[in-house]
Amino acid sequence: MPLIDPSVVDLSRAQFALTALYHFLFVPLTLGMTFLIAAMETVYVITGKEIYKEMTHFWAKLFGINFAIGVATGLTMEFEFGTNWSMYSHFVGDVFGTPLAIEGLMAFFMESTFIGLMFFGWNRLSRPAHLAVTYLTALGSNLSALWILIANGFMQNPQGAAFDPVTMRMQFNSFLNLVFSPDAQAKFVHTSIAGFVAGALFVMGVSSFYILRGVHKEFAARSFRMAALFGIVSSMAVVTLGDALGRLDYLVQPTKIAAIEGLWQDSNANSSAAASPWLLFALPNDATQSNVAEIGIPYVLTPLITHSESRVIPGLLTLEQQAGPRIDSGITAINALQQFGETHDPAALATFQQHEQDMGYGFLAQEFAPNQDLTQITPANHDAIIAQTEKATIPNVFVTFWAFRIMMYLGFYFVVLFAFAAYYSLRNELEKHPLVLKAALFSIPLPILACEFGWITAEAGRQPWSVYGWLPTFQAASSHPVGYMAFSLVGFALLYSCFIAAELYLMFKFGRLGPQHHEDHEPAGHAAPMFATGAADKSWQ
Repeated sequence: MPLIDPSVVDLSRAQFALTALYHFLFVPLTLGMTFLIAAMETVYVITGKEIYKEMTHFWAKLFGINFAIGVATGLTMEFEFGTNWSMYSHFVGDVFGTPLAIEGLMAFFMESTFIGLMFFGWNRLSRPAHLAVTYLTALGSNLSALWILIANGFMQNPQGAAFDPVTMRMQFNSFLNLVFSPDAQAKFVHTSIAGFVAGALFVMGVSSFYILRGVHKEFAARSFRMAALFGIVSSMAVVTLGDALGRLDYLVQPTKIAAIEGLWQDSNANSSAAASPWLLFALPNDATQSNVAEIGIPYVLTPLITHSESRVIPGLLTLEQQAGPRIDSGITAINALQQFGETHDPAALATFQQHEQDMGYGFLAQEFAPNQDLTQITPANHDAIIAQTEKATIPNVFVTFWAFRIMMYLGFYFVVLFAFAAYYSLRNELEKHPLVLKAALFSIPLPILACEFGWITAEAGRQPWSVYGWLPTFQAASSHPVGYMAFSLVGFALLYSCFIAAELYLMFKFGRLGPQHHEDHEPAGHAAPMFATGAADKSWQ
C-alpha cells in the first residue's frame, strides 16, 4: 500500500478526533435521558399523578434539544470514512459498512419516528400507547449506539471477516461473529450505562438548582429522587462493567491494558513479586519507557486484571520483543502478497497464507523500510527496521494511562455522590445538605467528560492500528493536500463550536425557565406544543 504524507495522517486523525469528541458531548444524554423519561412516564401511567406527566414533558423538552444538535454533529462522521479514510474504507468497507447501514436504516429512523410520536402524540394516543412509544424511543436511541459500537468492536477485535488476497480487502463472512463480538457487546453495555449516569446526574443537577433557589420544589424533589436512584444503580453497574472490559483488553489487546496500567515490566507471578501495584498515580515517560513517579496499591494489579493470583501480565517491553517475530513474518507475507498480485504464482499465495495472520505487522514495518519498500530490507538494515517497528507497536502510554485514570476516578466519585444523594432524598433531608445539592449541580458535565476520556482510552490504546493487528492507522488515510486538511479541520472546529454554543444557550434558557403548565390547558384533540415556553416562573430571582 502507498504511504500517505504523515502531516495529512495527523490532520485526518485530529479532524476525526475533533468531530467524534464534539459529537460525543451529546450522545450520553441522549442514551441516558430516554429511559429516565420513560420511567417518569411509567409512574404517571400507573398513578395518574399529573406531576409525573409534567416531569416527563419538561425533561423530554431538554432531551429534544440535545437530540437535535447531537444528530447534526453526528451526520458528518460517517462521510469522513469515505473522504478522509478512503484506504480504510477500501480495506474493510464490506464489513464496517454493514453495521453503519443498519444503524442508519433501522435505529436512526426508528428513533426519529418514535421521537415525533413521543412529542406530538400526547392527545392522540392513549396513555399506554404513548408510554410504549416513549420506551421505543429509548430503545431506538440505544440500538443506534449498538450498531456504532459493533462497527467499532470490529476495529478493536476483528471478527466476522477474512482477508481476500485477490481483492486486497477484508470480506464479510459471519454476521453473527460480527454482531456478537465480546468487545462490541461489552462496550455497548458499558457505554449505554455510562449514558444512564450522565442522564441521571443531569436531571439531578438541574433539580438541585431549583431546590437551592426554592422554586418548583415538589417537581424538583421528585425528579431528584428518581434520578438519584437511577444513578446509584447505573454508576455501580458502569464500574463493574468497566472491569469486564479490562479483562477483555487483557485477552485481546495486551498492549492497551499494559499502557492503561503503566506497566513497562512484566508483573511477576511468583509470591515474592506478587506485590505488583495497581497504580493510582504515575508519570509514564514514553521516551525512556519508564515511569518517573509511582504511587500504587500493592498486591492488587494481578488479581484485578487476570482474575487470578498467579498469571503474568506482560509488560510493554516484553510485548515489544514479542512483536519482533510477527514483524518478520508480516514482511514475508507482504512480499509474497505483492508477488502473487504480479504473477499469480500459487507458491507465492501459499507463502502468504502461511504468514497471513501477521500481515498487519508487515504493513507497520513499511513506514521504516527504505523508500517504504519492504523488498529493500537487507541484513544490514534489518535489525534497525525491526527495532523501530517494535517500538511503533506500543500506544502513547501517557495519554492512555491518564485518560483511563480520569475516567476511573470520576466513576468512583459518581458512586459516592449518588449514594449520598439517594440517602438524603429518601429521608427528605435534601435542603439540610446544600453541599450535596451544589455538588450535583456543578457535577453535571462530569459524566460527559468521563465518557470522552473513556473514548480516548479505547481509541488511543488501540494505536497504531485502525483495525487491530491488520491495518495501521498511517496507511488508512486518504491522500489529500495538507492545506485542504488544515482548512477543513478549522472549519469543523468553528461549525461544531457553534453547535455547542447553541446547545448551551437553549439548555440554560429552558432549564432556567423550569417546568411549565401549558399542557394542562391544551384543548382536547390538539397536540401540546412541547417547545412553547409560556410565562417564566421568576419568583426565585
